[in-house]
Amino acid sequence: MTIPTDYVERVYAGVLGKLIGVYLGRPFEGWSYDLIMEQLGEINYYVHEKLGVPLIVTDDDISGTFSFLRALPDYGHNPDITPAQIGQTWLNYLIEERTVLWWGGLGNSTEHTAYLRLKKGIQAPASGSIALNSKVVAEQIGAQIFIDGWAMVAPGDPELAANLARRAASVSHDGEAIYGAQVLAAMEAQAFVESDIDKLIDVGLSVIPNHSIIYQMINEIRGWHAAEPDWRAAREKLAGSYGYDKYGGNCHMVPNHGLIIHSLLYGDDDFQKSLMIVNTSGWDTDCNSGNLGCLLGIKNGLAGIDTGPDWRGPVADRAYLPTADGGRAINDAVTLTYEVVNTARGMAGEAPLAPKNGARFHFELPGSVQGFQLEDSVIAKGTARLENVAGNSQKGERSLAIHCHRLAPGRAARIATPTFIPSKEVVDYFEKRGYTLFASPTLYNGQTIRAGLTADAGNGQPLTTALYVDTYGRSDEIVTSRGPEIELVPGAYHEFSWPLDLSEIGPIVTVGVEISSGRAANGSVYLDYLTWEGAPDIVLQRPDYHGTMWRRAWINGIDEYNPRFHEAFRLMQNEGCGLLMQGTREWTDYKVESVITPHMVKSSGIGARVQGMRRYYGLMLAPEGKAQLVKALDGVTVLAEKDIGWRLRSSYDLRLQVTGTRLQGWVDGRQLFDLHDEDRPLEGGAVALICEEGRMAAEQVTVKPAG
Repeated sequence: MTIPTDYVERVYAGVLGKLIGVYLGRPFEGWSYDLIMEQLGEINYYVHEKLGVPLIVTDDDISGTFSFLRALPDYGHNPDITPAQIGQTWLNYLIEERTVLWWGGLGNSTEHTAYLRLKKGIQAPASGSIALNSKVVAEQIGAQIFIDGWAMVAPGDPELAANLARRAASVSHDGEAIYGAQVLAAMEAQAFVESDIDKLIDVGLSVIPNHSIIYQMINEIRGWHAAEPDWRAAREKLAGSYGYDKYGGNCHMVPNHGLIIHSLLYGDDDFQKSLMIVNTSGWDTDCNSGNLGCLLGIKNGLAGIDTGPDWRGPVADRAYLPTADGGRAINDAVTLTYEVVNTARGMAGEAPLAPKNGARFHFELPGSVQGFQLEDSVIAKGTARLENVAGNSQKGERSLAIHCHRLAPGRAARIATPTFIPSKEVVDYFEKRGYTLFASPTLYNGQTIRAGLTADAGNGQPLTTALYVDTYGRSDEIVTSRGPEIELVPGAYHEFSWPLDLSEIGPIVTVGVEISSGRAANGSVYLDYLTWEGAPDIVLQRPDYHGTMWRRAWINGIDEYNPRFHEAFRLMQNEGCGLLMQGTREWTDYKVESVITPHMVKSSGIGARVQGMRRYYGLMLAPEGKAQLVKALDGVTVLAEKDIGWRLRSSYDLRLQVTGTRLQGWVDGRQLFDLHDEDRPLEGGAVALICEEGRMAAEQVTVKPAG
C-alpha cells in the first residue's frame, strides 16, 4: 500500500466531513422529506439552534466509526484481522445498554442483537448472519455508518478497503448491508487518488455481485440522473422504487444507500449542495450525511469543505467518543486523524507520526483549533479572535494565533479546550436522548502541563500570559486555578512548565491560556503546542459536597453502582465481570491502591492499564481464598496466584504497580507478586475497581507515580 503524499490532510478532511455531516443531520434524524420541507426547508446549514439542541453530540455514527477501528492497533496492525477479532473489539469497548449503540433490544436493534450473540460466545461473522438473525434484521443500515475508518486506512486500495469493510460489517450485518458498506468503503479509498465521481461509482460496483439489489439500484439511479435534471423528481423515483415501504425493519440499508448515491450525483461535486440534498431528502439523515461528508472530504480535501459557509468554525474540531475507554471520550478531529493515519502507517510497517514531539495539541493541520475556543465572557472583557496560521512555531510548521484587539487594562482574553464533560446540562441532555456521554478527564492533578508560546514581534508592548485550568467545585461550580504568569515581550518565545498541585478539586474540565495587560493593548500571541505528561497523583473518593460531576468521571461498566450507599463505592455485578474505570490510555507507569471489602462475590479487585471491559491487568481476590495477578486479553490469563485465605466481609489493602513490563502486587502490605509480562503486554491505561458476580465496596482509589 502506497500512502499518498497529502494523505494526512485528506484524512483530516474526511474526518471533518464525517463530523460535519453527522452534526448537520442529527437534529432531524428520521424525519420525512415532506416534514423537513414543511418545518425547516432545504437544509443548507446547521439547524440545531432552531430546534433547541446542541451542535456537538454523542452519536453512534461517530463513536462506532472511530472505536471499532481500534481493532487494528489492538491486534498489531494486522491487515488480515479477522471478523472474530473485530467482534472482540466490540465486547471490549462497548458497555451493554450504555455506550455507542442504539440498544433497542434483540431482533429490533441489529447491533444490539449482534452484541448479545457475541456476549454468548457466538463469534463473528455468525454473530451478524442472516441465518441467525433473519434477513430484515441483518440488512439494516449499521454496516454502512461505521465503515469510513476502514476506508481511510486503505488509501488508493479499494480492494483492501472493501475486504476490511466486509469483515467489520459481518460482526453485525449480512447480505445487502455488507454490499452497501463495501461499495462505500471502496469509493472512499479510491477517492484519495481519483476525483471523477462516475469512476468512483464504477470502483464501488466492482467489489460487489452484479445480481445484488445495491448493484441494480445504483445503476437505476445513474440512469435517472442522466435523464432527469431535477434532484427532487429523482428522489421521488428512488422513494417509489426503493423506499422504506419496500423493506422491513427500522432503518434499512438499501433506501439510505440509494440517497447517498443520489446526492453524490446531483450535488455537482459541491460539499454544501450534496449535503443539502442528502439531508433535505430525509430518512436516516445523520448517517447518510456523515458518510457522504466523509467521502467528499477525502475526495476534495479541506478546500472543498471551506468553499461555501463556515462549516468548521462552530464545530472547532470537537468530537465525543463515549466508550469503555473513557480517556478517549473528549476528543477532536486532529487527534482522530492521527489515530487513523498511524493505523495505516502501522499496517504499512511505517513508524507513527507524532507532531511536535507527540504534543496533545499541536495545530499542525490547516485551520485546526483542536477544541480551543474563546470564552463567552471575552466579549465583555476584551476583543480577541483565533486563527490557525503558518509559522510562529519552534516545534513544527503551524501555530494557533490569539489576536487581541483593544484589550482593556486589567481584563483578560481566555481561550480553552475541554478536558472533561463541559457541563451537567450537556450530559443530562445526552442521557435523555439515549447516548450518554461517558468520559474520564484527560488531565489530572500531579501531571505537568507544558506549552510553548510566542509573542508577535509587532506587539506594541509586553503581554502577560498564564496557563489555567477550570475544575468542578463543591457544587459543580467552576473553579479556576492559574499557573505562573509570564511577561511575553514582543518577539519572545517561552516554554511553560506547570506541575499541577491543586487541592480539594473535582475533575479538571478545561485547560487554557489567559492573556492580559496592564494597559490597553493590541497584539498577538501564538500557541505553538500544549500538552501534559506524567502519572497522576490523586485520591479518587466521594467528596464532602453535593456535586455529581466527580461520579461522572467514572466509566460505569458495573451492573449496579450506587454512590448513595454508606460506602463511596458499592458495586453489584449480576453476572460476569464488571469494571468501574477512570483514567486514560496515556497512563503507563504508576501504582494504584484501594482497600476493598468483598461481600457476597465470586472475585473482586483492582485494575491497572485498563483499556476497556476486556483488556487490563488485575490484582484479584479470587475463589478458594486465593490472590491472583491476572491479565485480561482475549480471555483472562492467571499470571500468578497465592493462597492467602481471604474471607468475605473482611477488608483488604490491595496495591498494584506497573512499570514497563514489570507487574508487582501487594495485599495488606505484603508483596505477593513480582513478574514481567513480555507476551503482548498492555502498555498503558486507566485504573478500575473490578467485581465479578456479587457485591464489593471501597471508600477510595489512590493513583500515584510508580516508585
